[in-house]
Amino acid sequence: MKKVIVFGGTSAIATEVEKLFAAEGAELCLIDIKLSRLEAIKNDILARYKTRVELIEFDPLDYNKQKEVFQNAVEMLGGVDIVLIAYGTLPDQQKAQTDINYALEHFNINATSIIALSSIIANYFESIGKGTLAVISSVAGDRGRRSNYLYGATKGALSLFLQGLRNRLADKNIAIITIKPGIVDTPMTAHLEKNFLFARVETVGRLIYEAIINQKDVVYVPGFWRFIMLIIKLIPESIFKRLNL
Repeated sequence: MKKVIVFGGTSAIATEVEKLFAAEGAELCLIDIKLSRLEAIKNDILARYKTRVELIEFDPLDYNKQKEVFQNAVEMLGGVDIVLIAYGTLPDQQKAQTDINYALEHFNINATSIIALSSIIANYFESIGKGTLAVISSVAGDRGRRSNYLYGATKGALSLFLQGLRNRLADKNIAIITIKPGIVDTPMTAHLEKNFLFARVETVGRLIYEAIINQKDVVYVPGFWRFIMLIIKLIPESIFKRLNL
């Protein structure tokens, strides 16, 4: 029976992944900033599946408590096999350009806090000689674009950190999975105009679940984003900076 901890357990994508793990009988510990939302998700899971769901209310920016909260989650479940970090924000690029405190707040949520938390979890897995850490980054981190370069910078920093962490632990029986979704139809993107590139959250959840089970290294979800970003990264900077992307 798998034991799964999810940071950002109320996110739309994480909820889909949680249901898939619950369906196979995995025990879950969901962690997020609002206990009321966690309780609603727990009730929904327990109405569908016969499993165990524990909850912890926690602000990931409280760095001094990150290790304690993770250890509490491990103790609640009696161990851990898989950790998914799925929280994040989509900052307003225009506001970030003029409000440095706003920009730093979102950088800390999307990059710094996750890097700190990933280090704690990776060190724990290294101490027990096994484990899987999956972290949701974004295709936005593959290249800086004028429309969302703060968000892209947070995800680029995160992806590069995870790449180094994966390299460090390559011979330790520990999987570090970088998940790079494209545009997903979730509450976080509700304000954006929809087009054919938007993926259904159920599809993305399934692909992430499969990536974790198969212990992939870097996964673009849906997979066609790998080719889109490859093309975008190959555009020379002299041309790219003139494009309205």
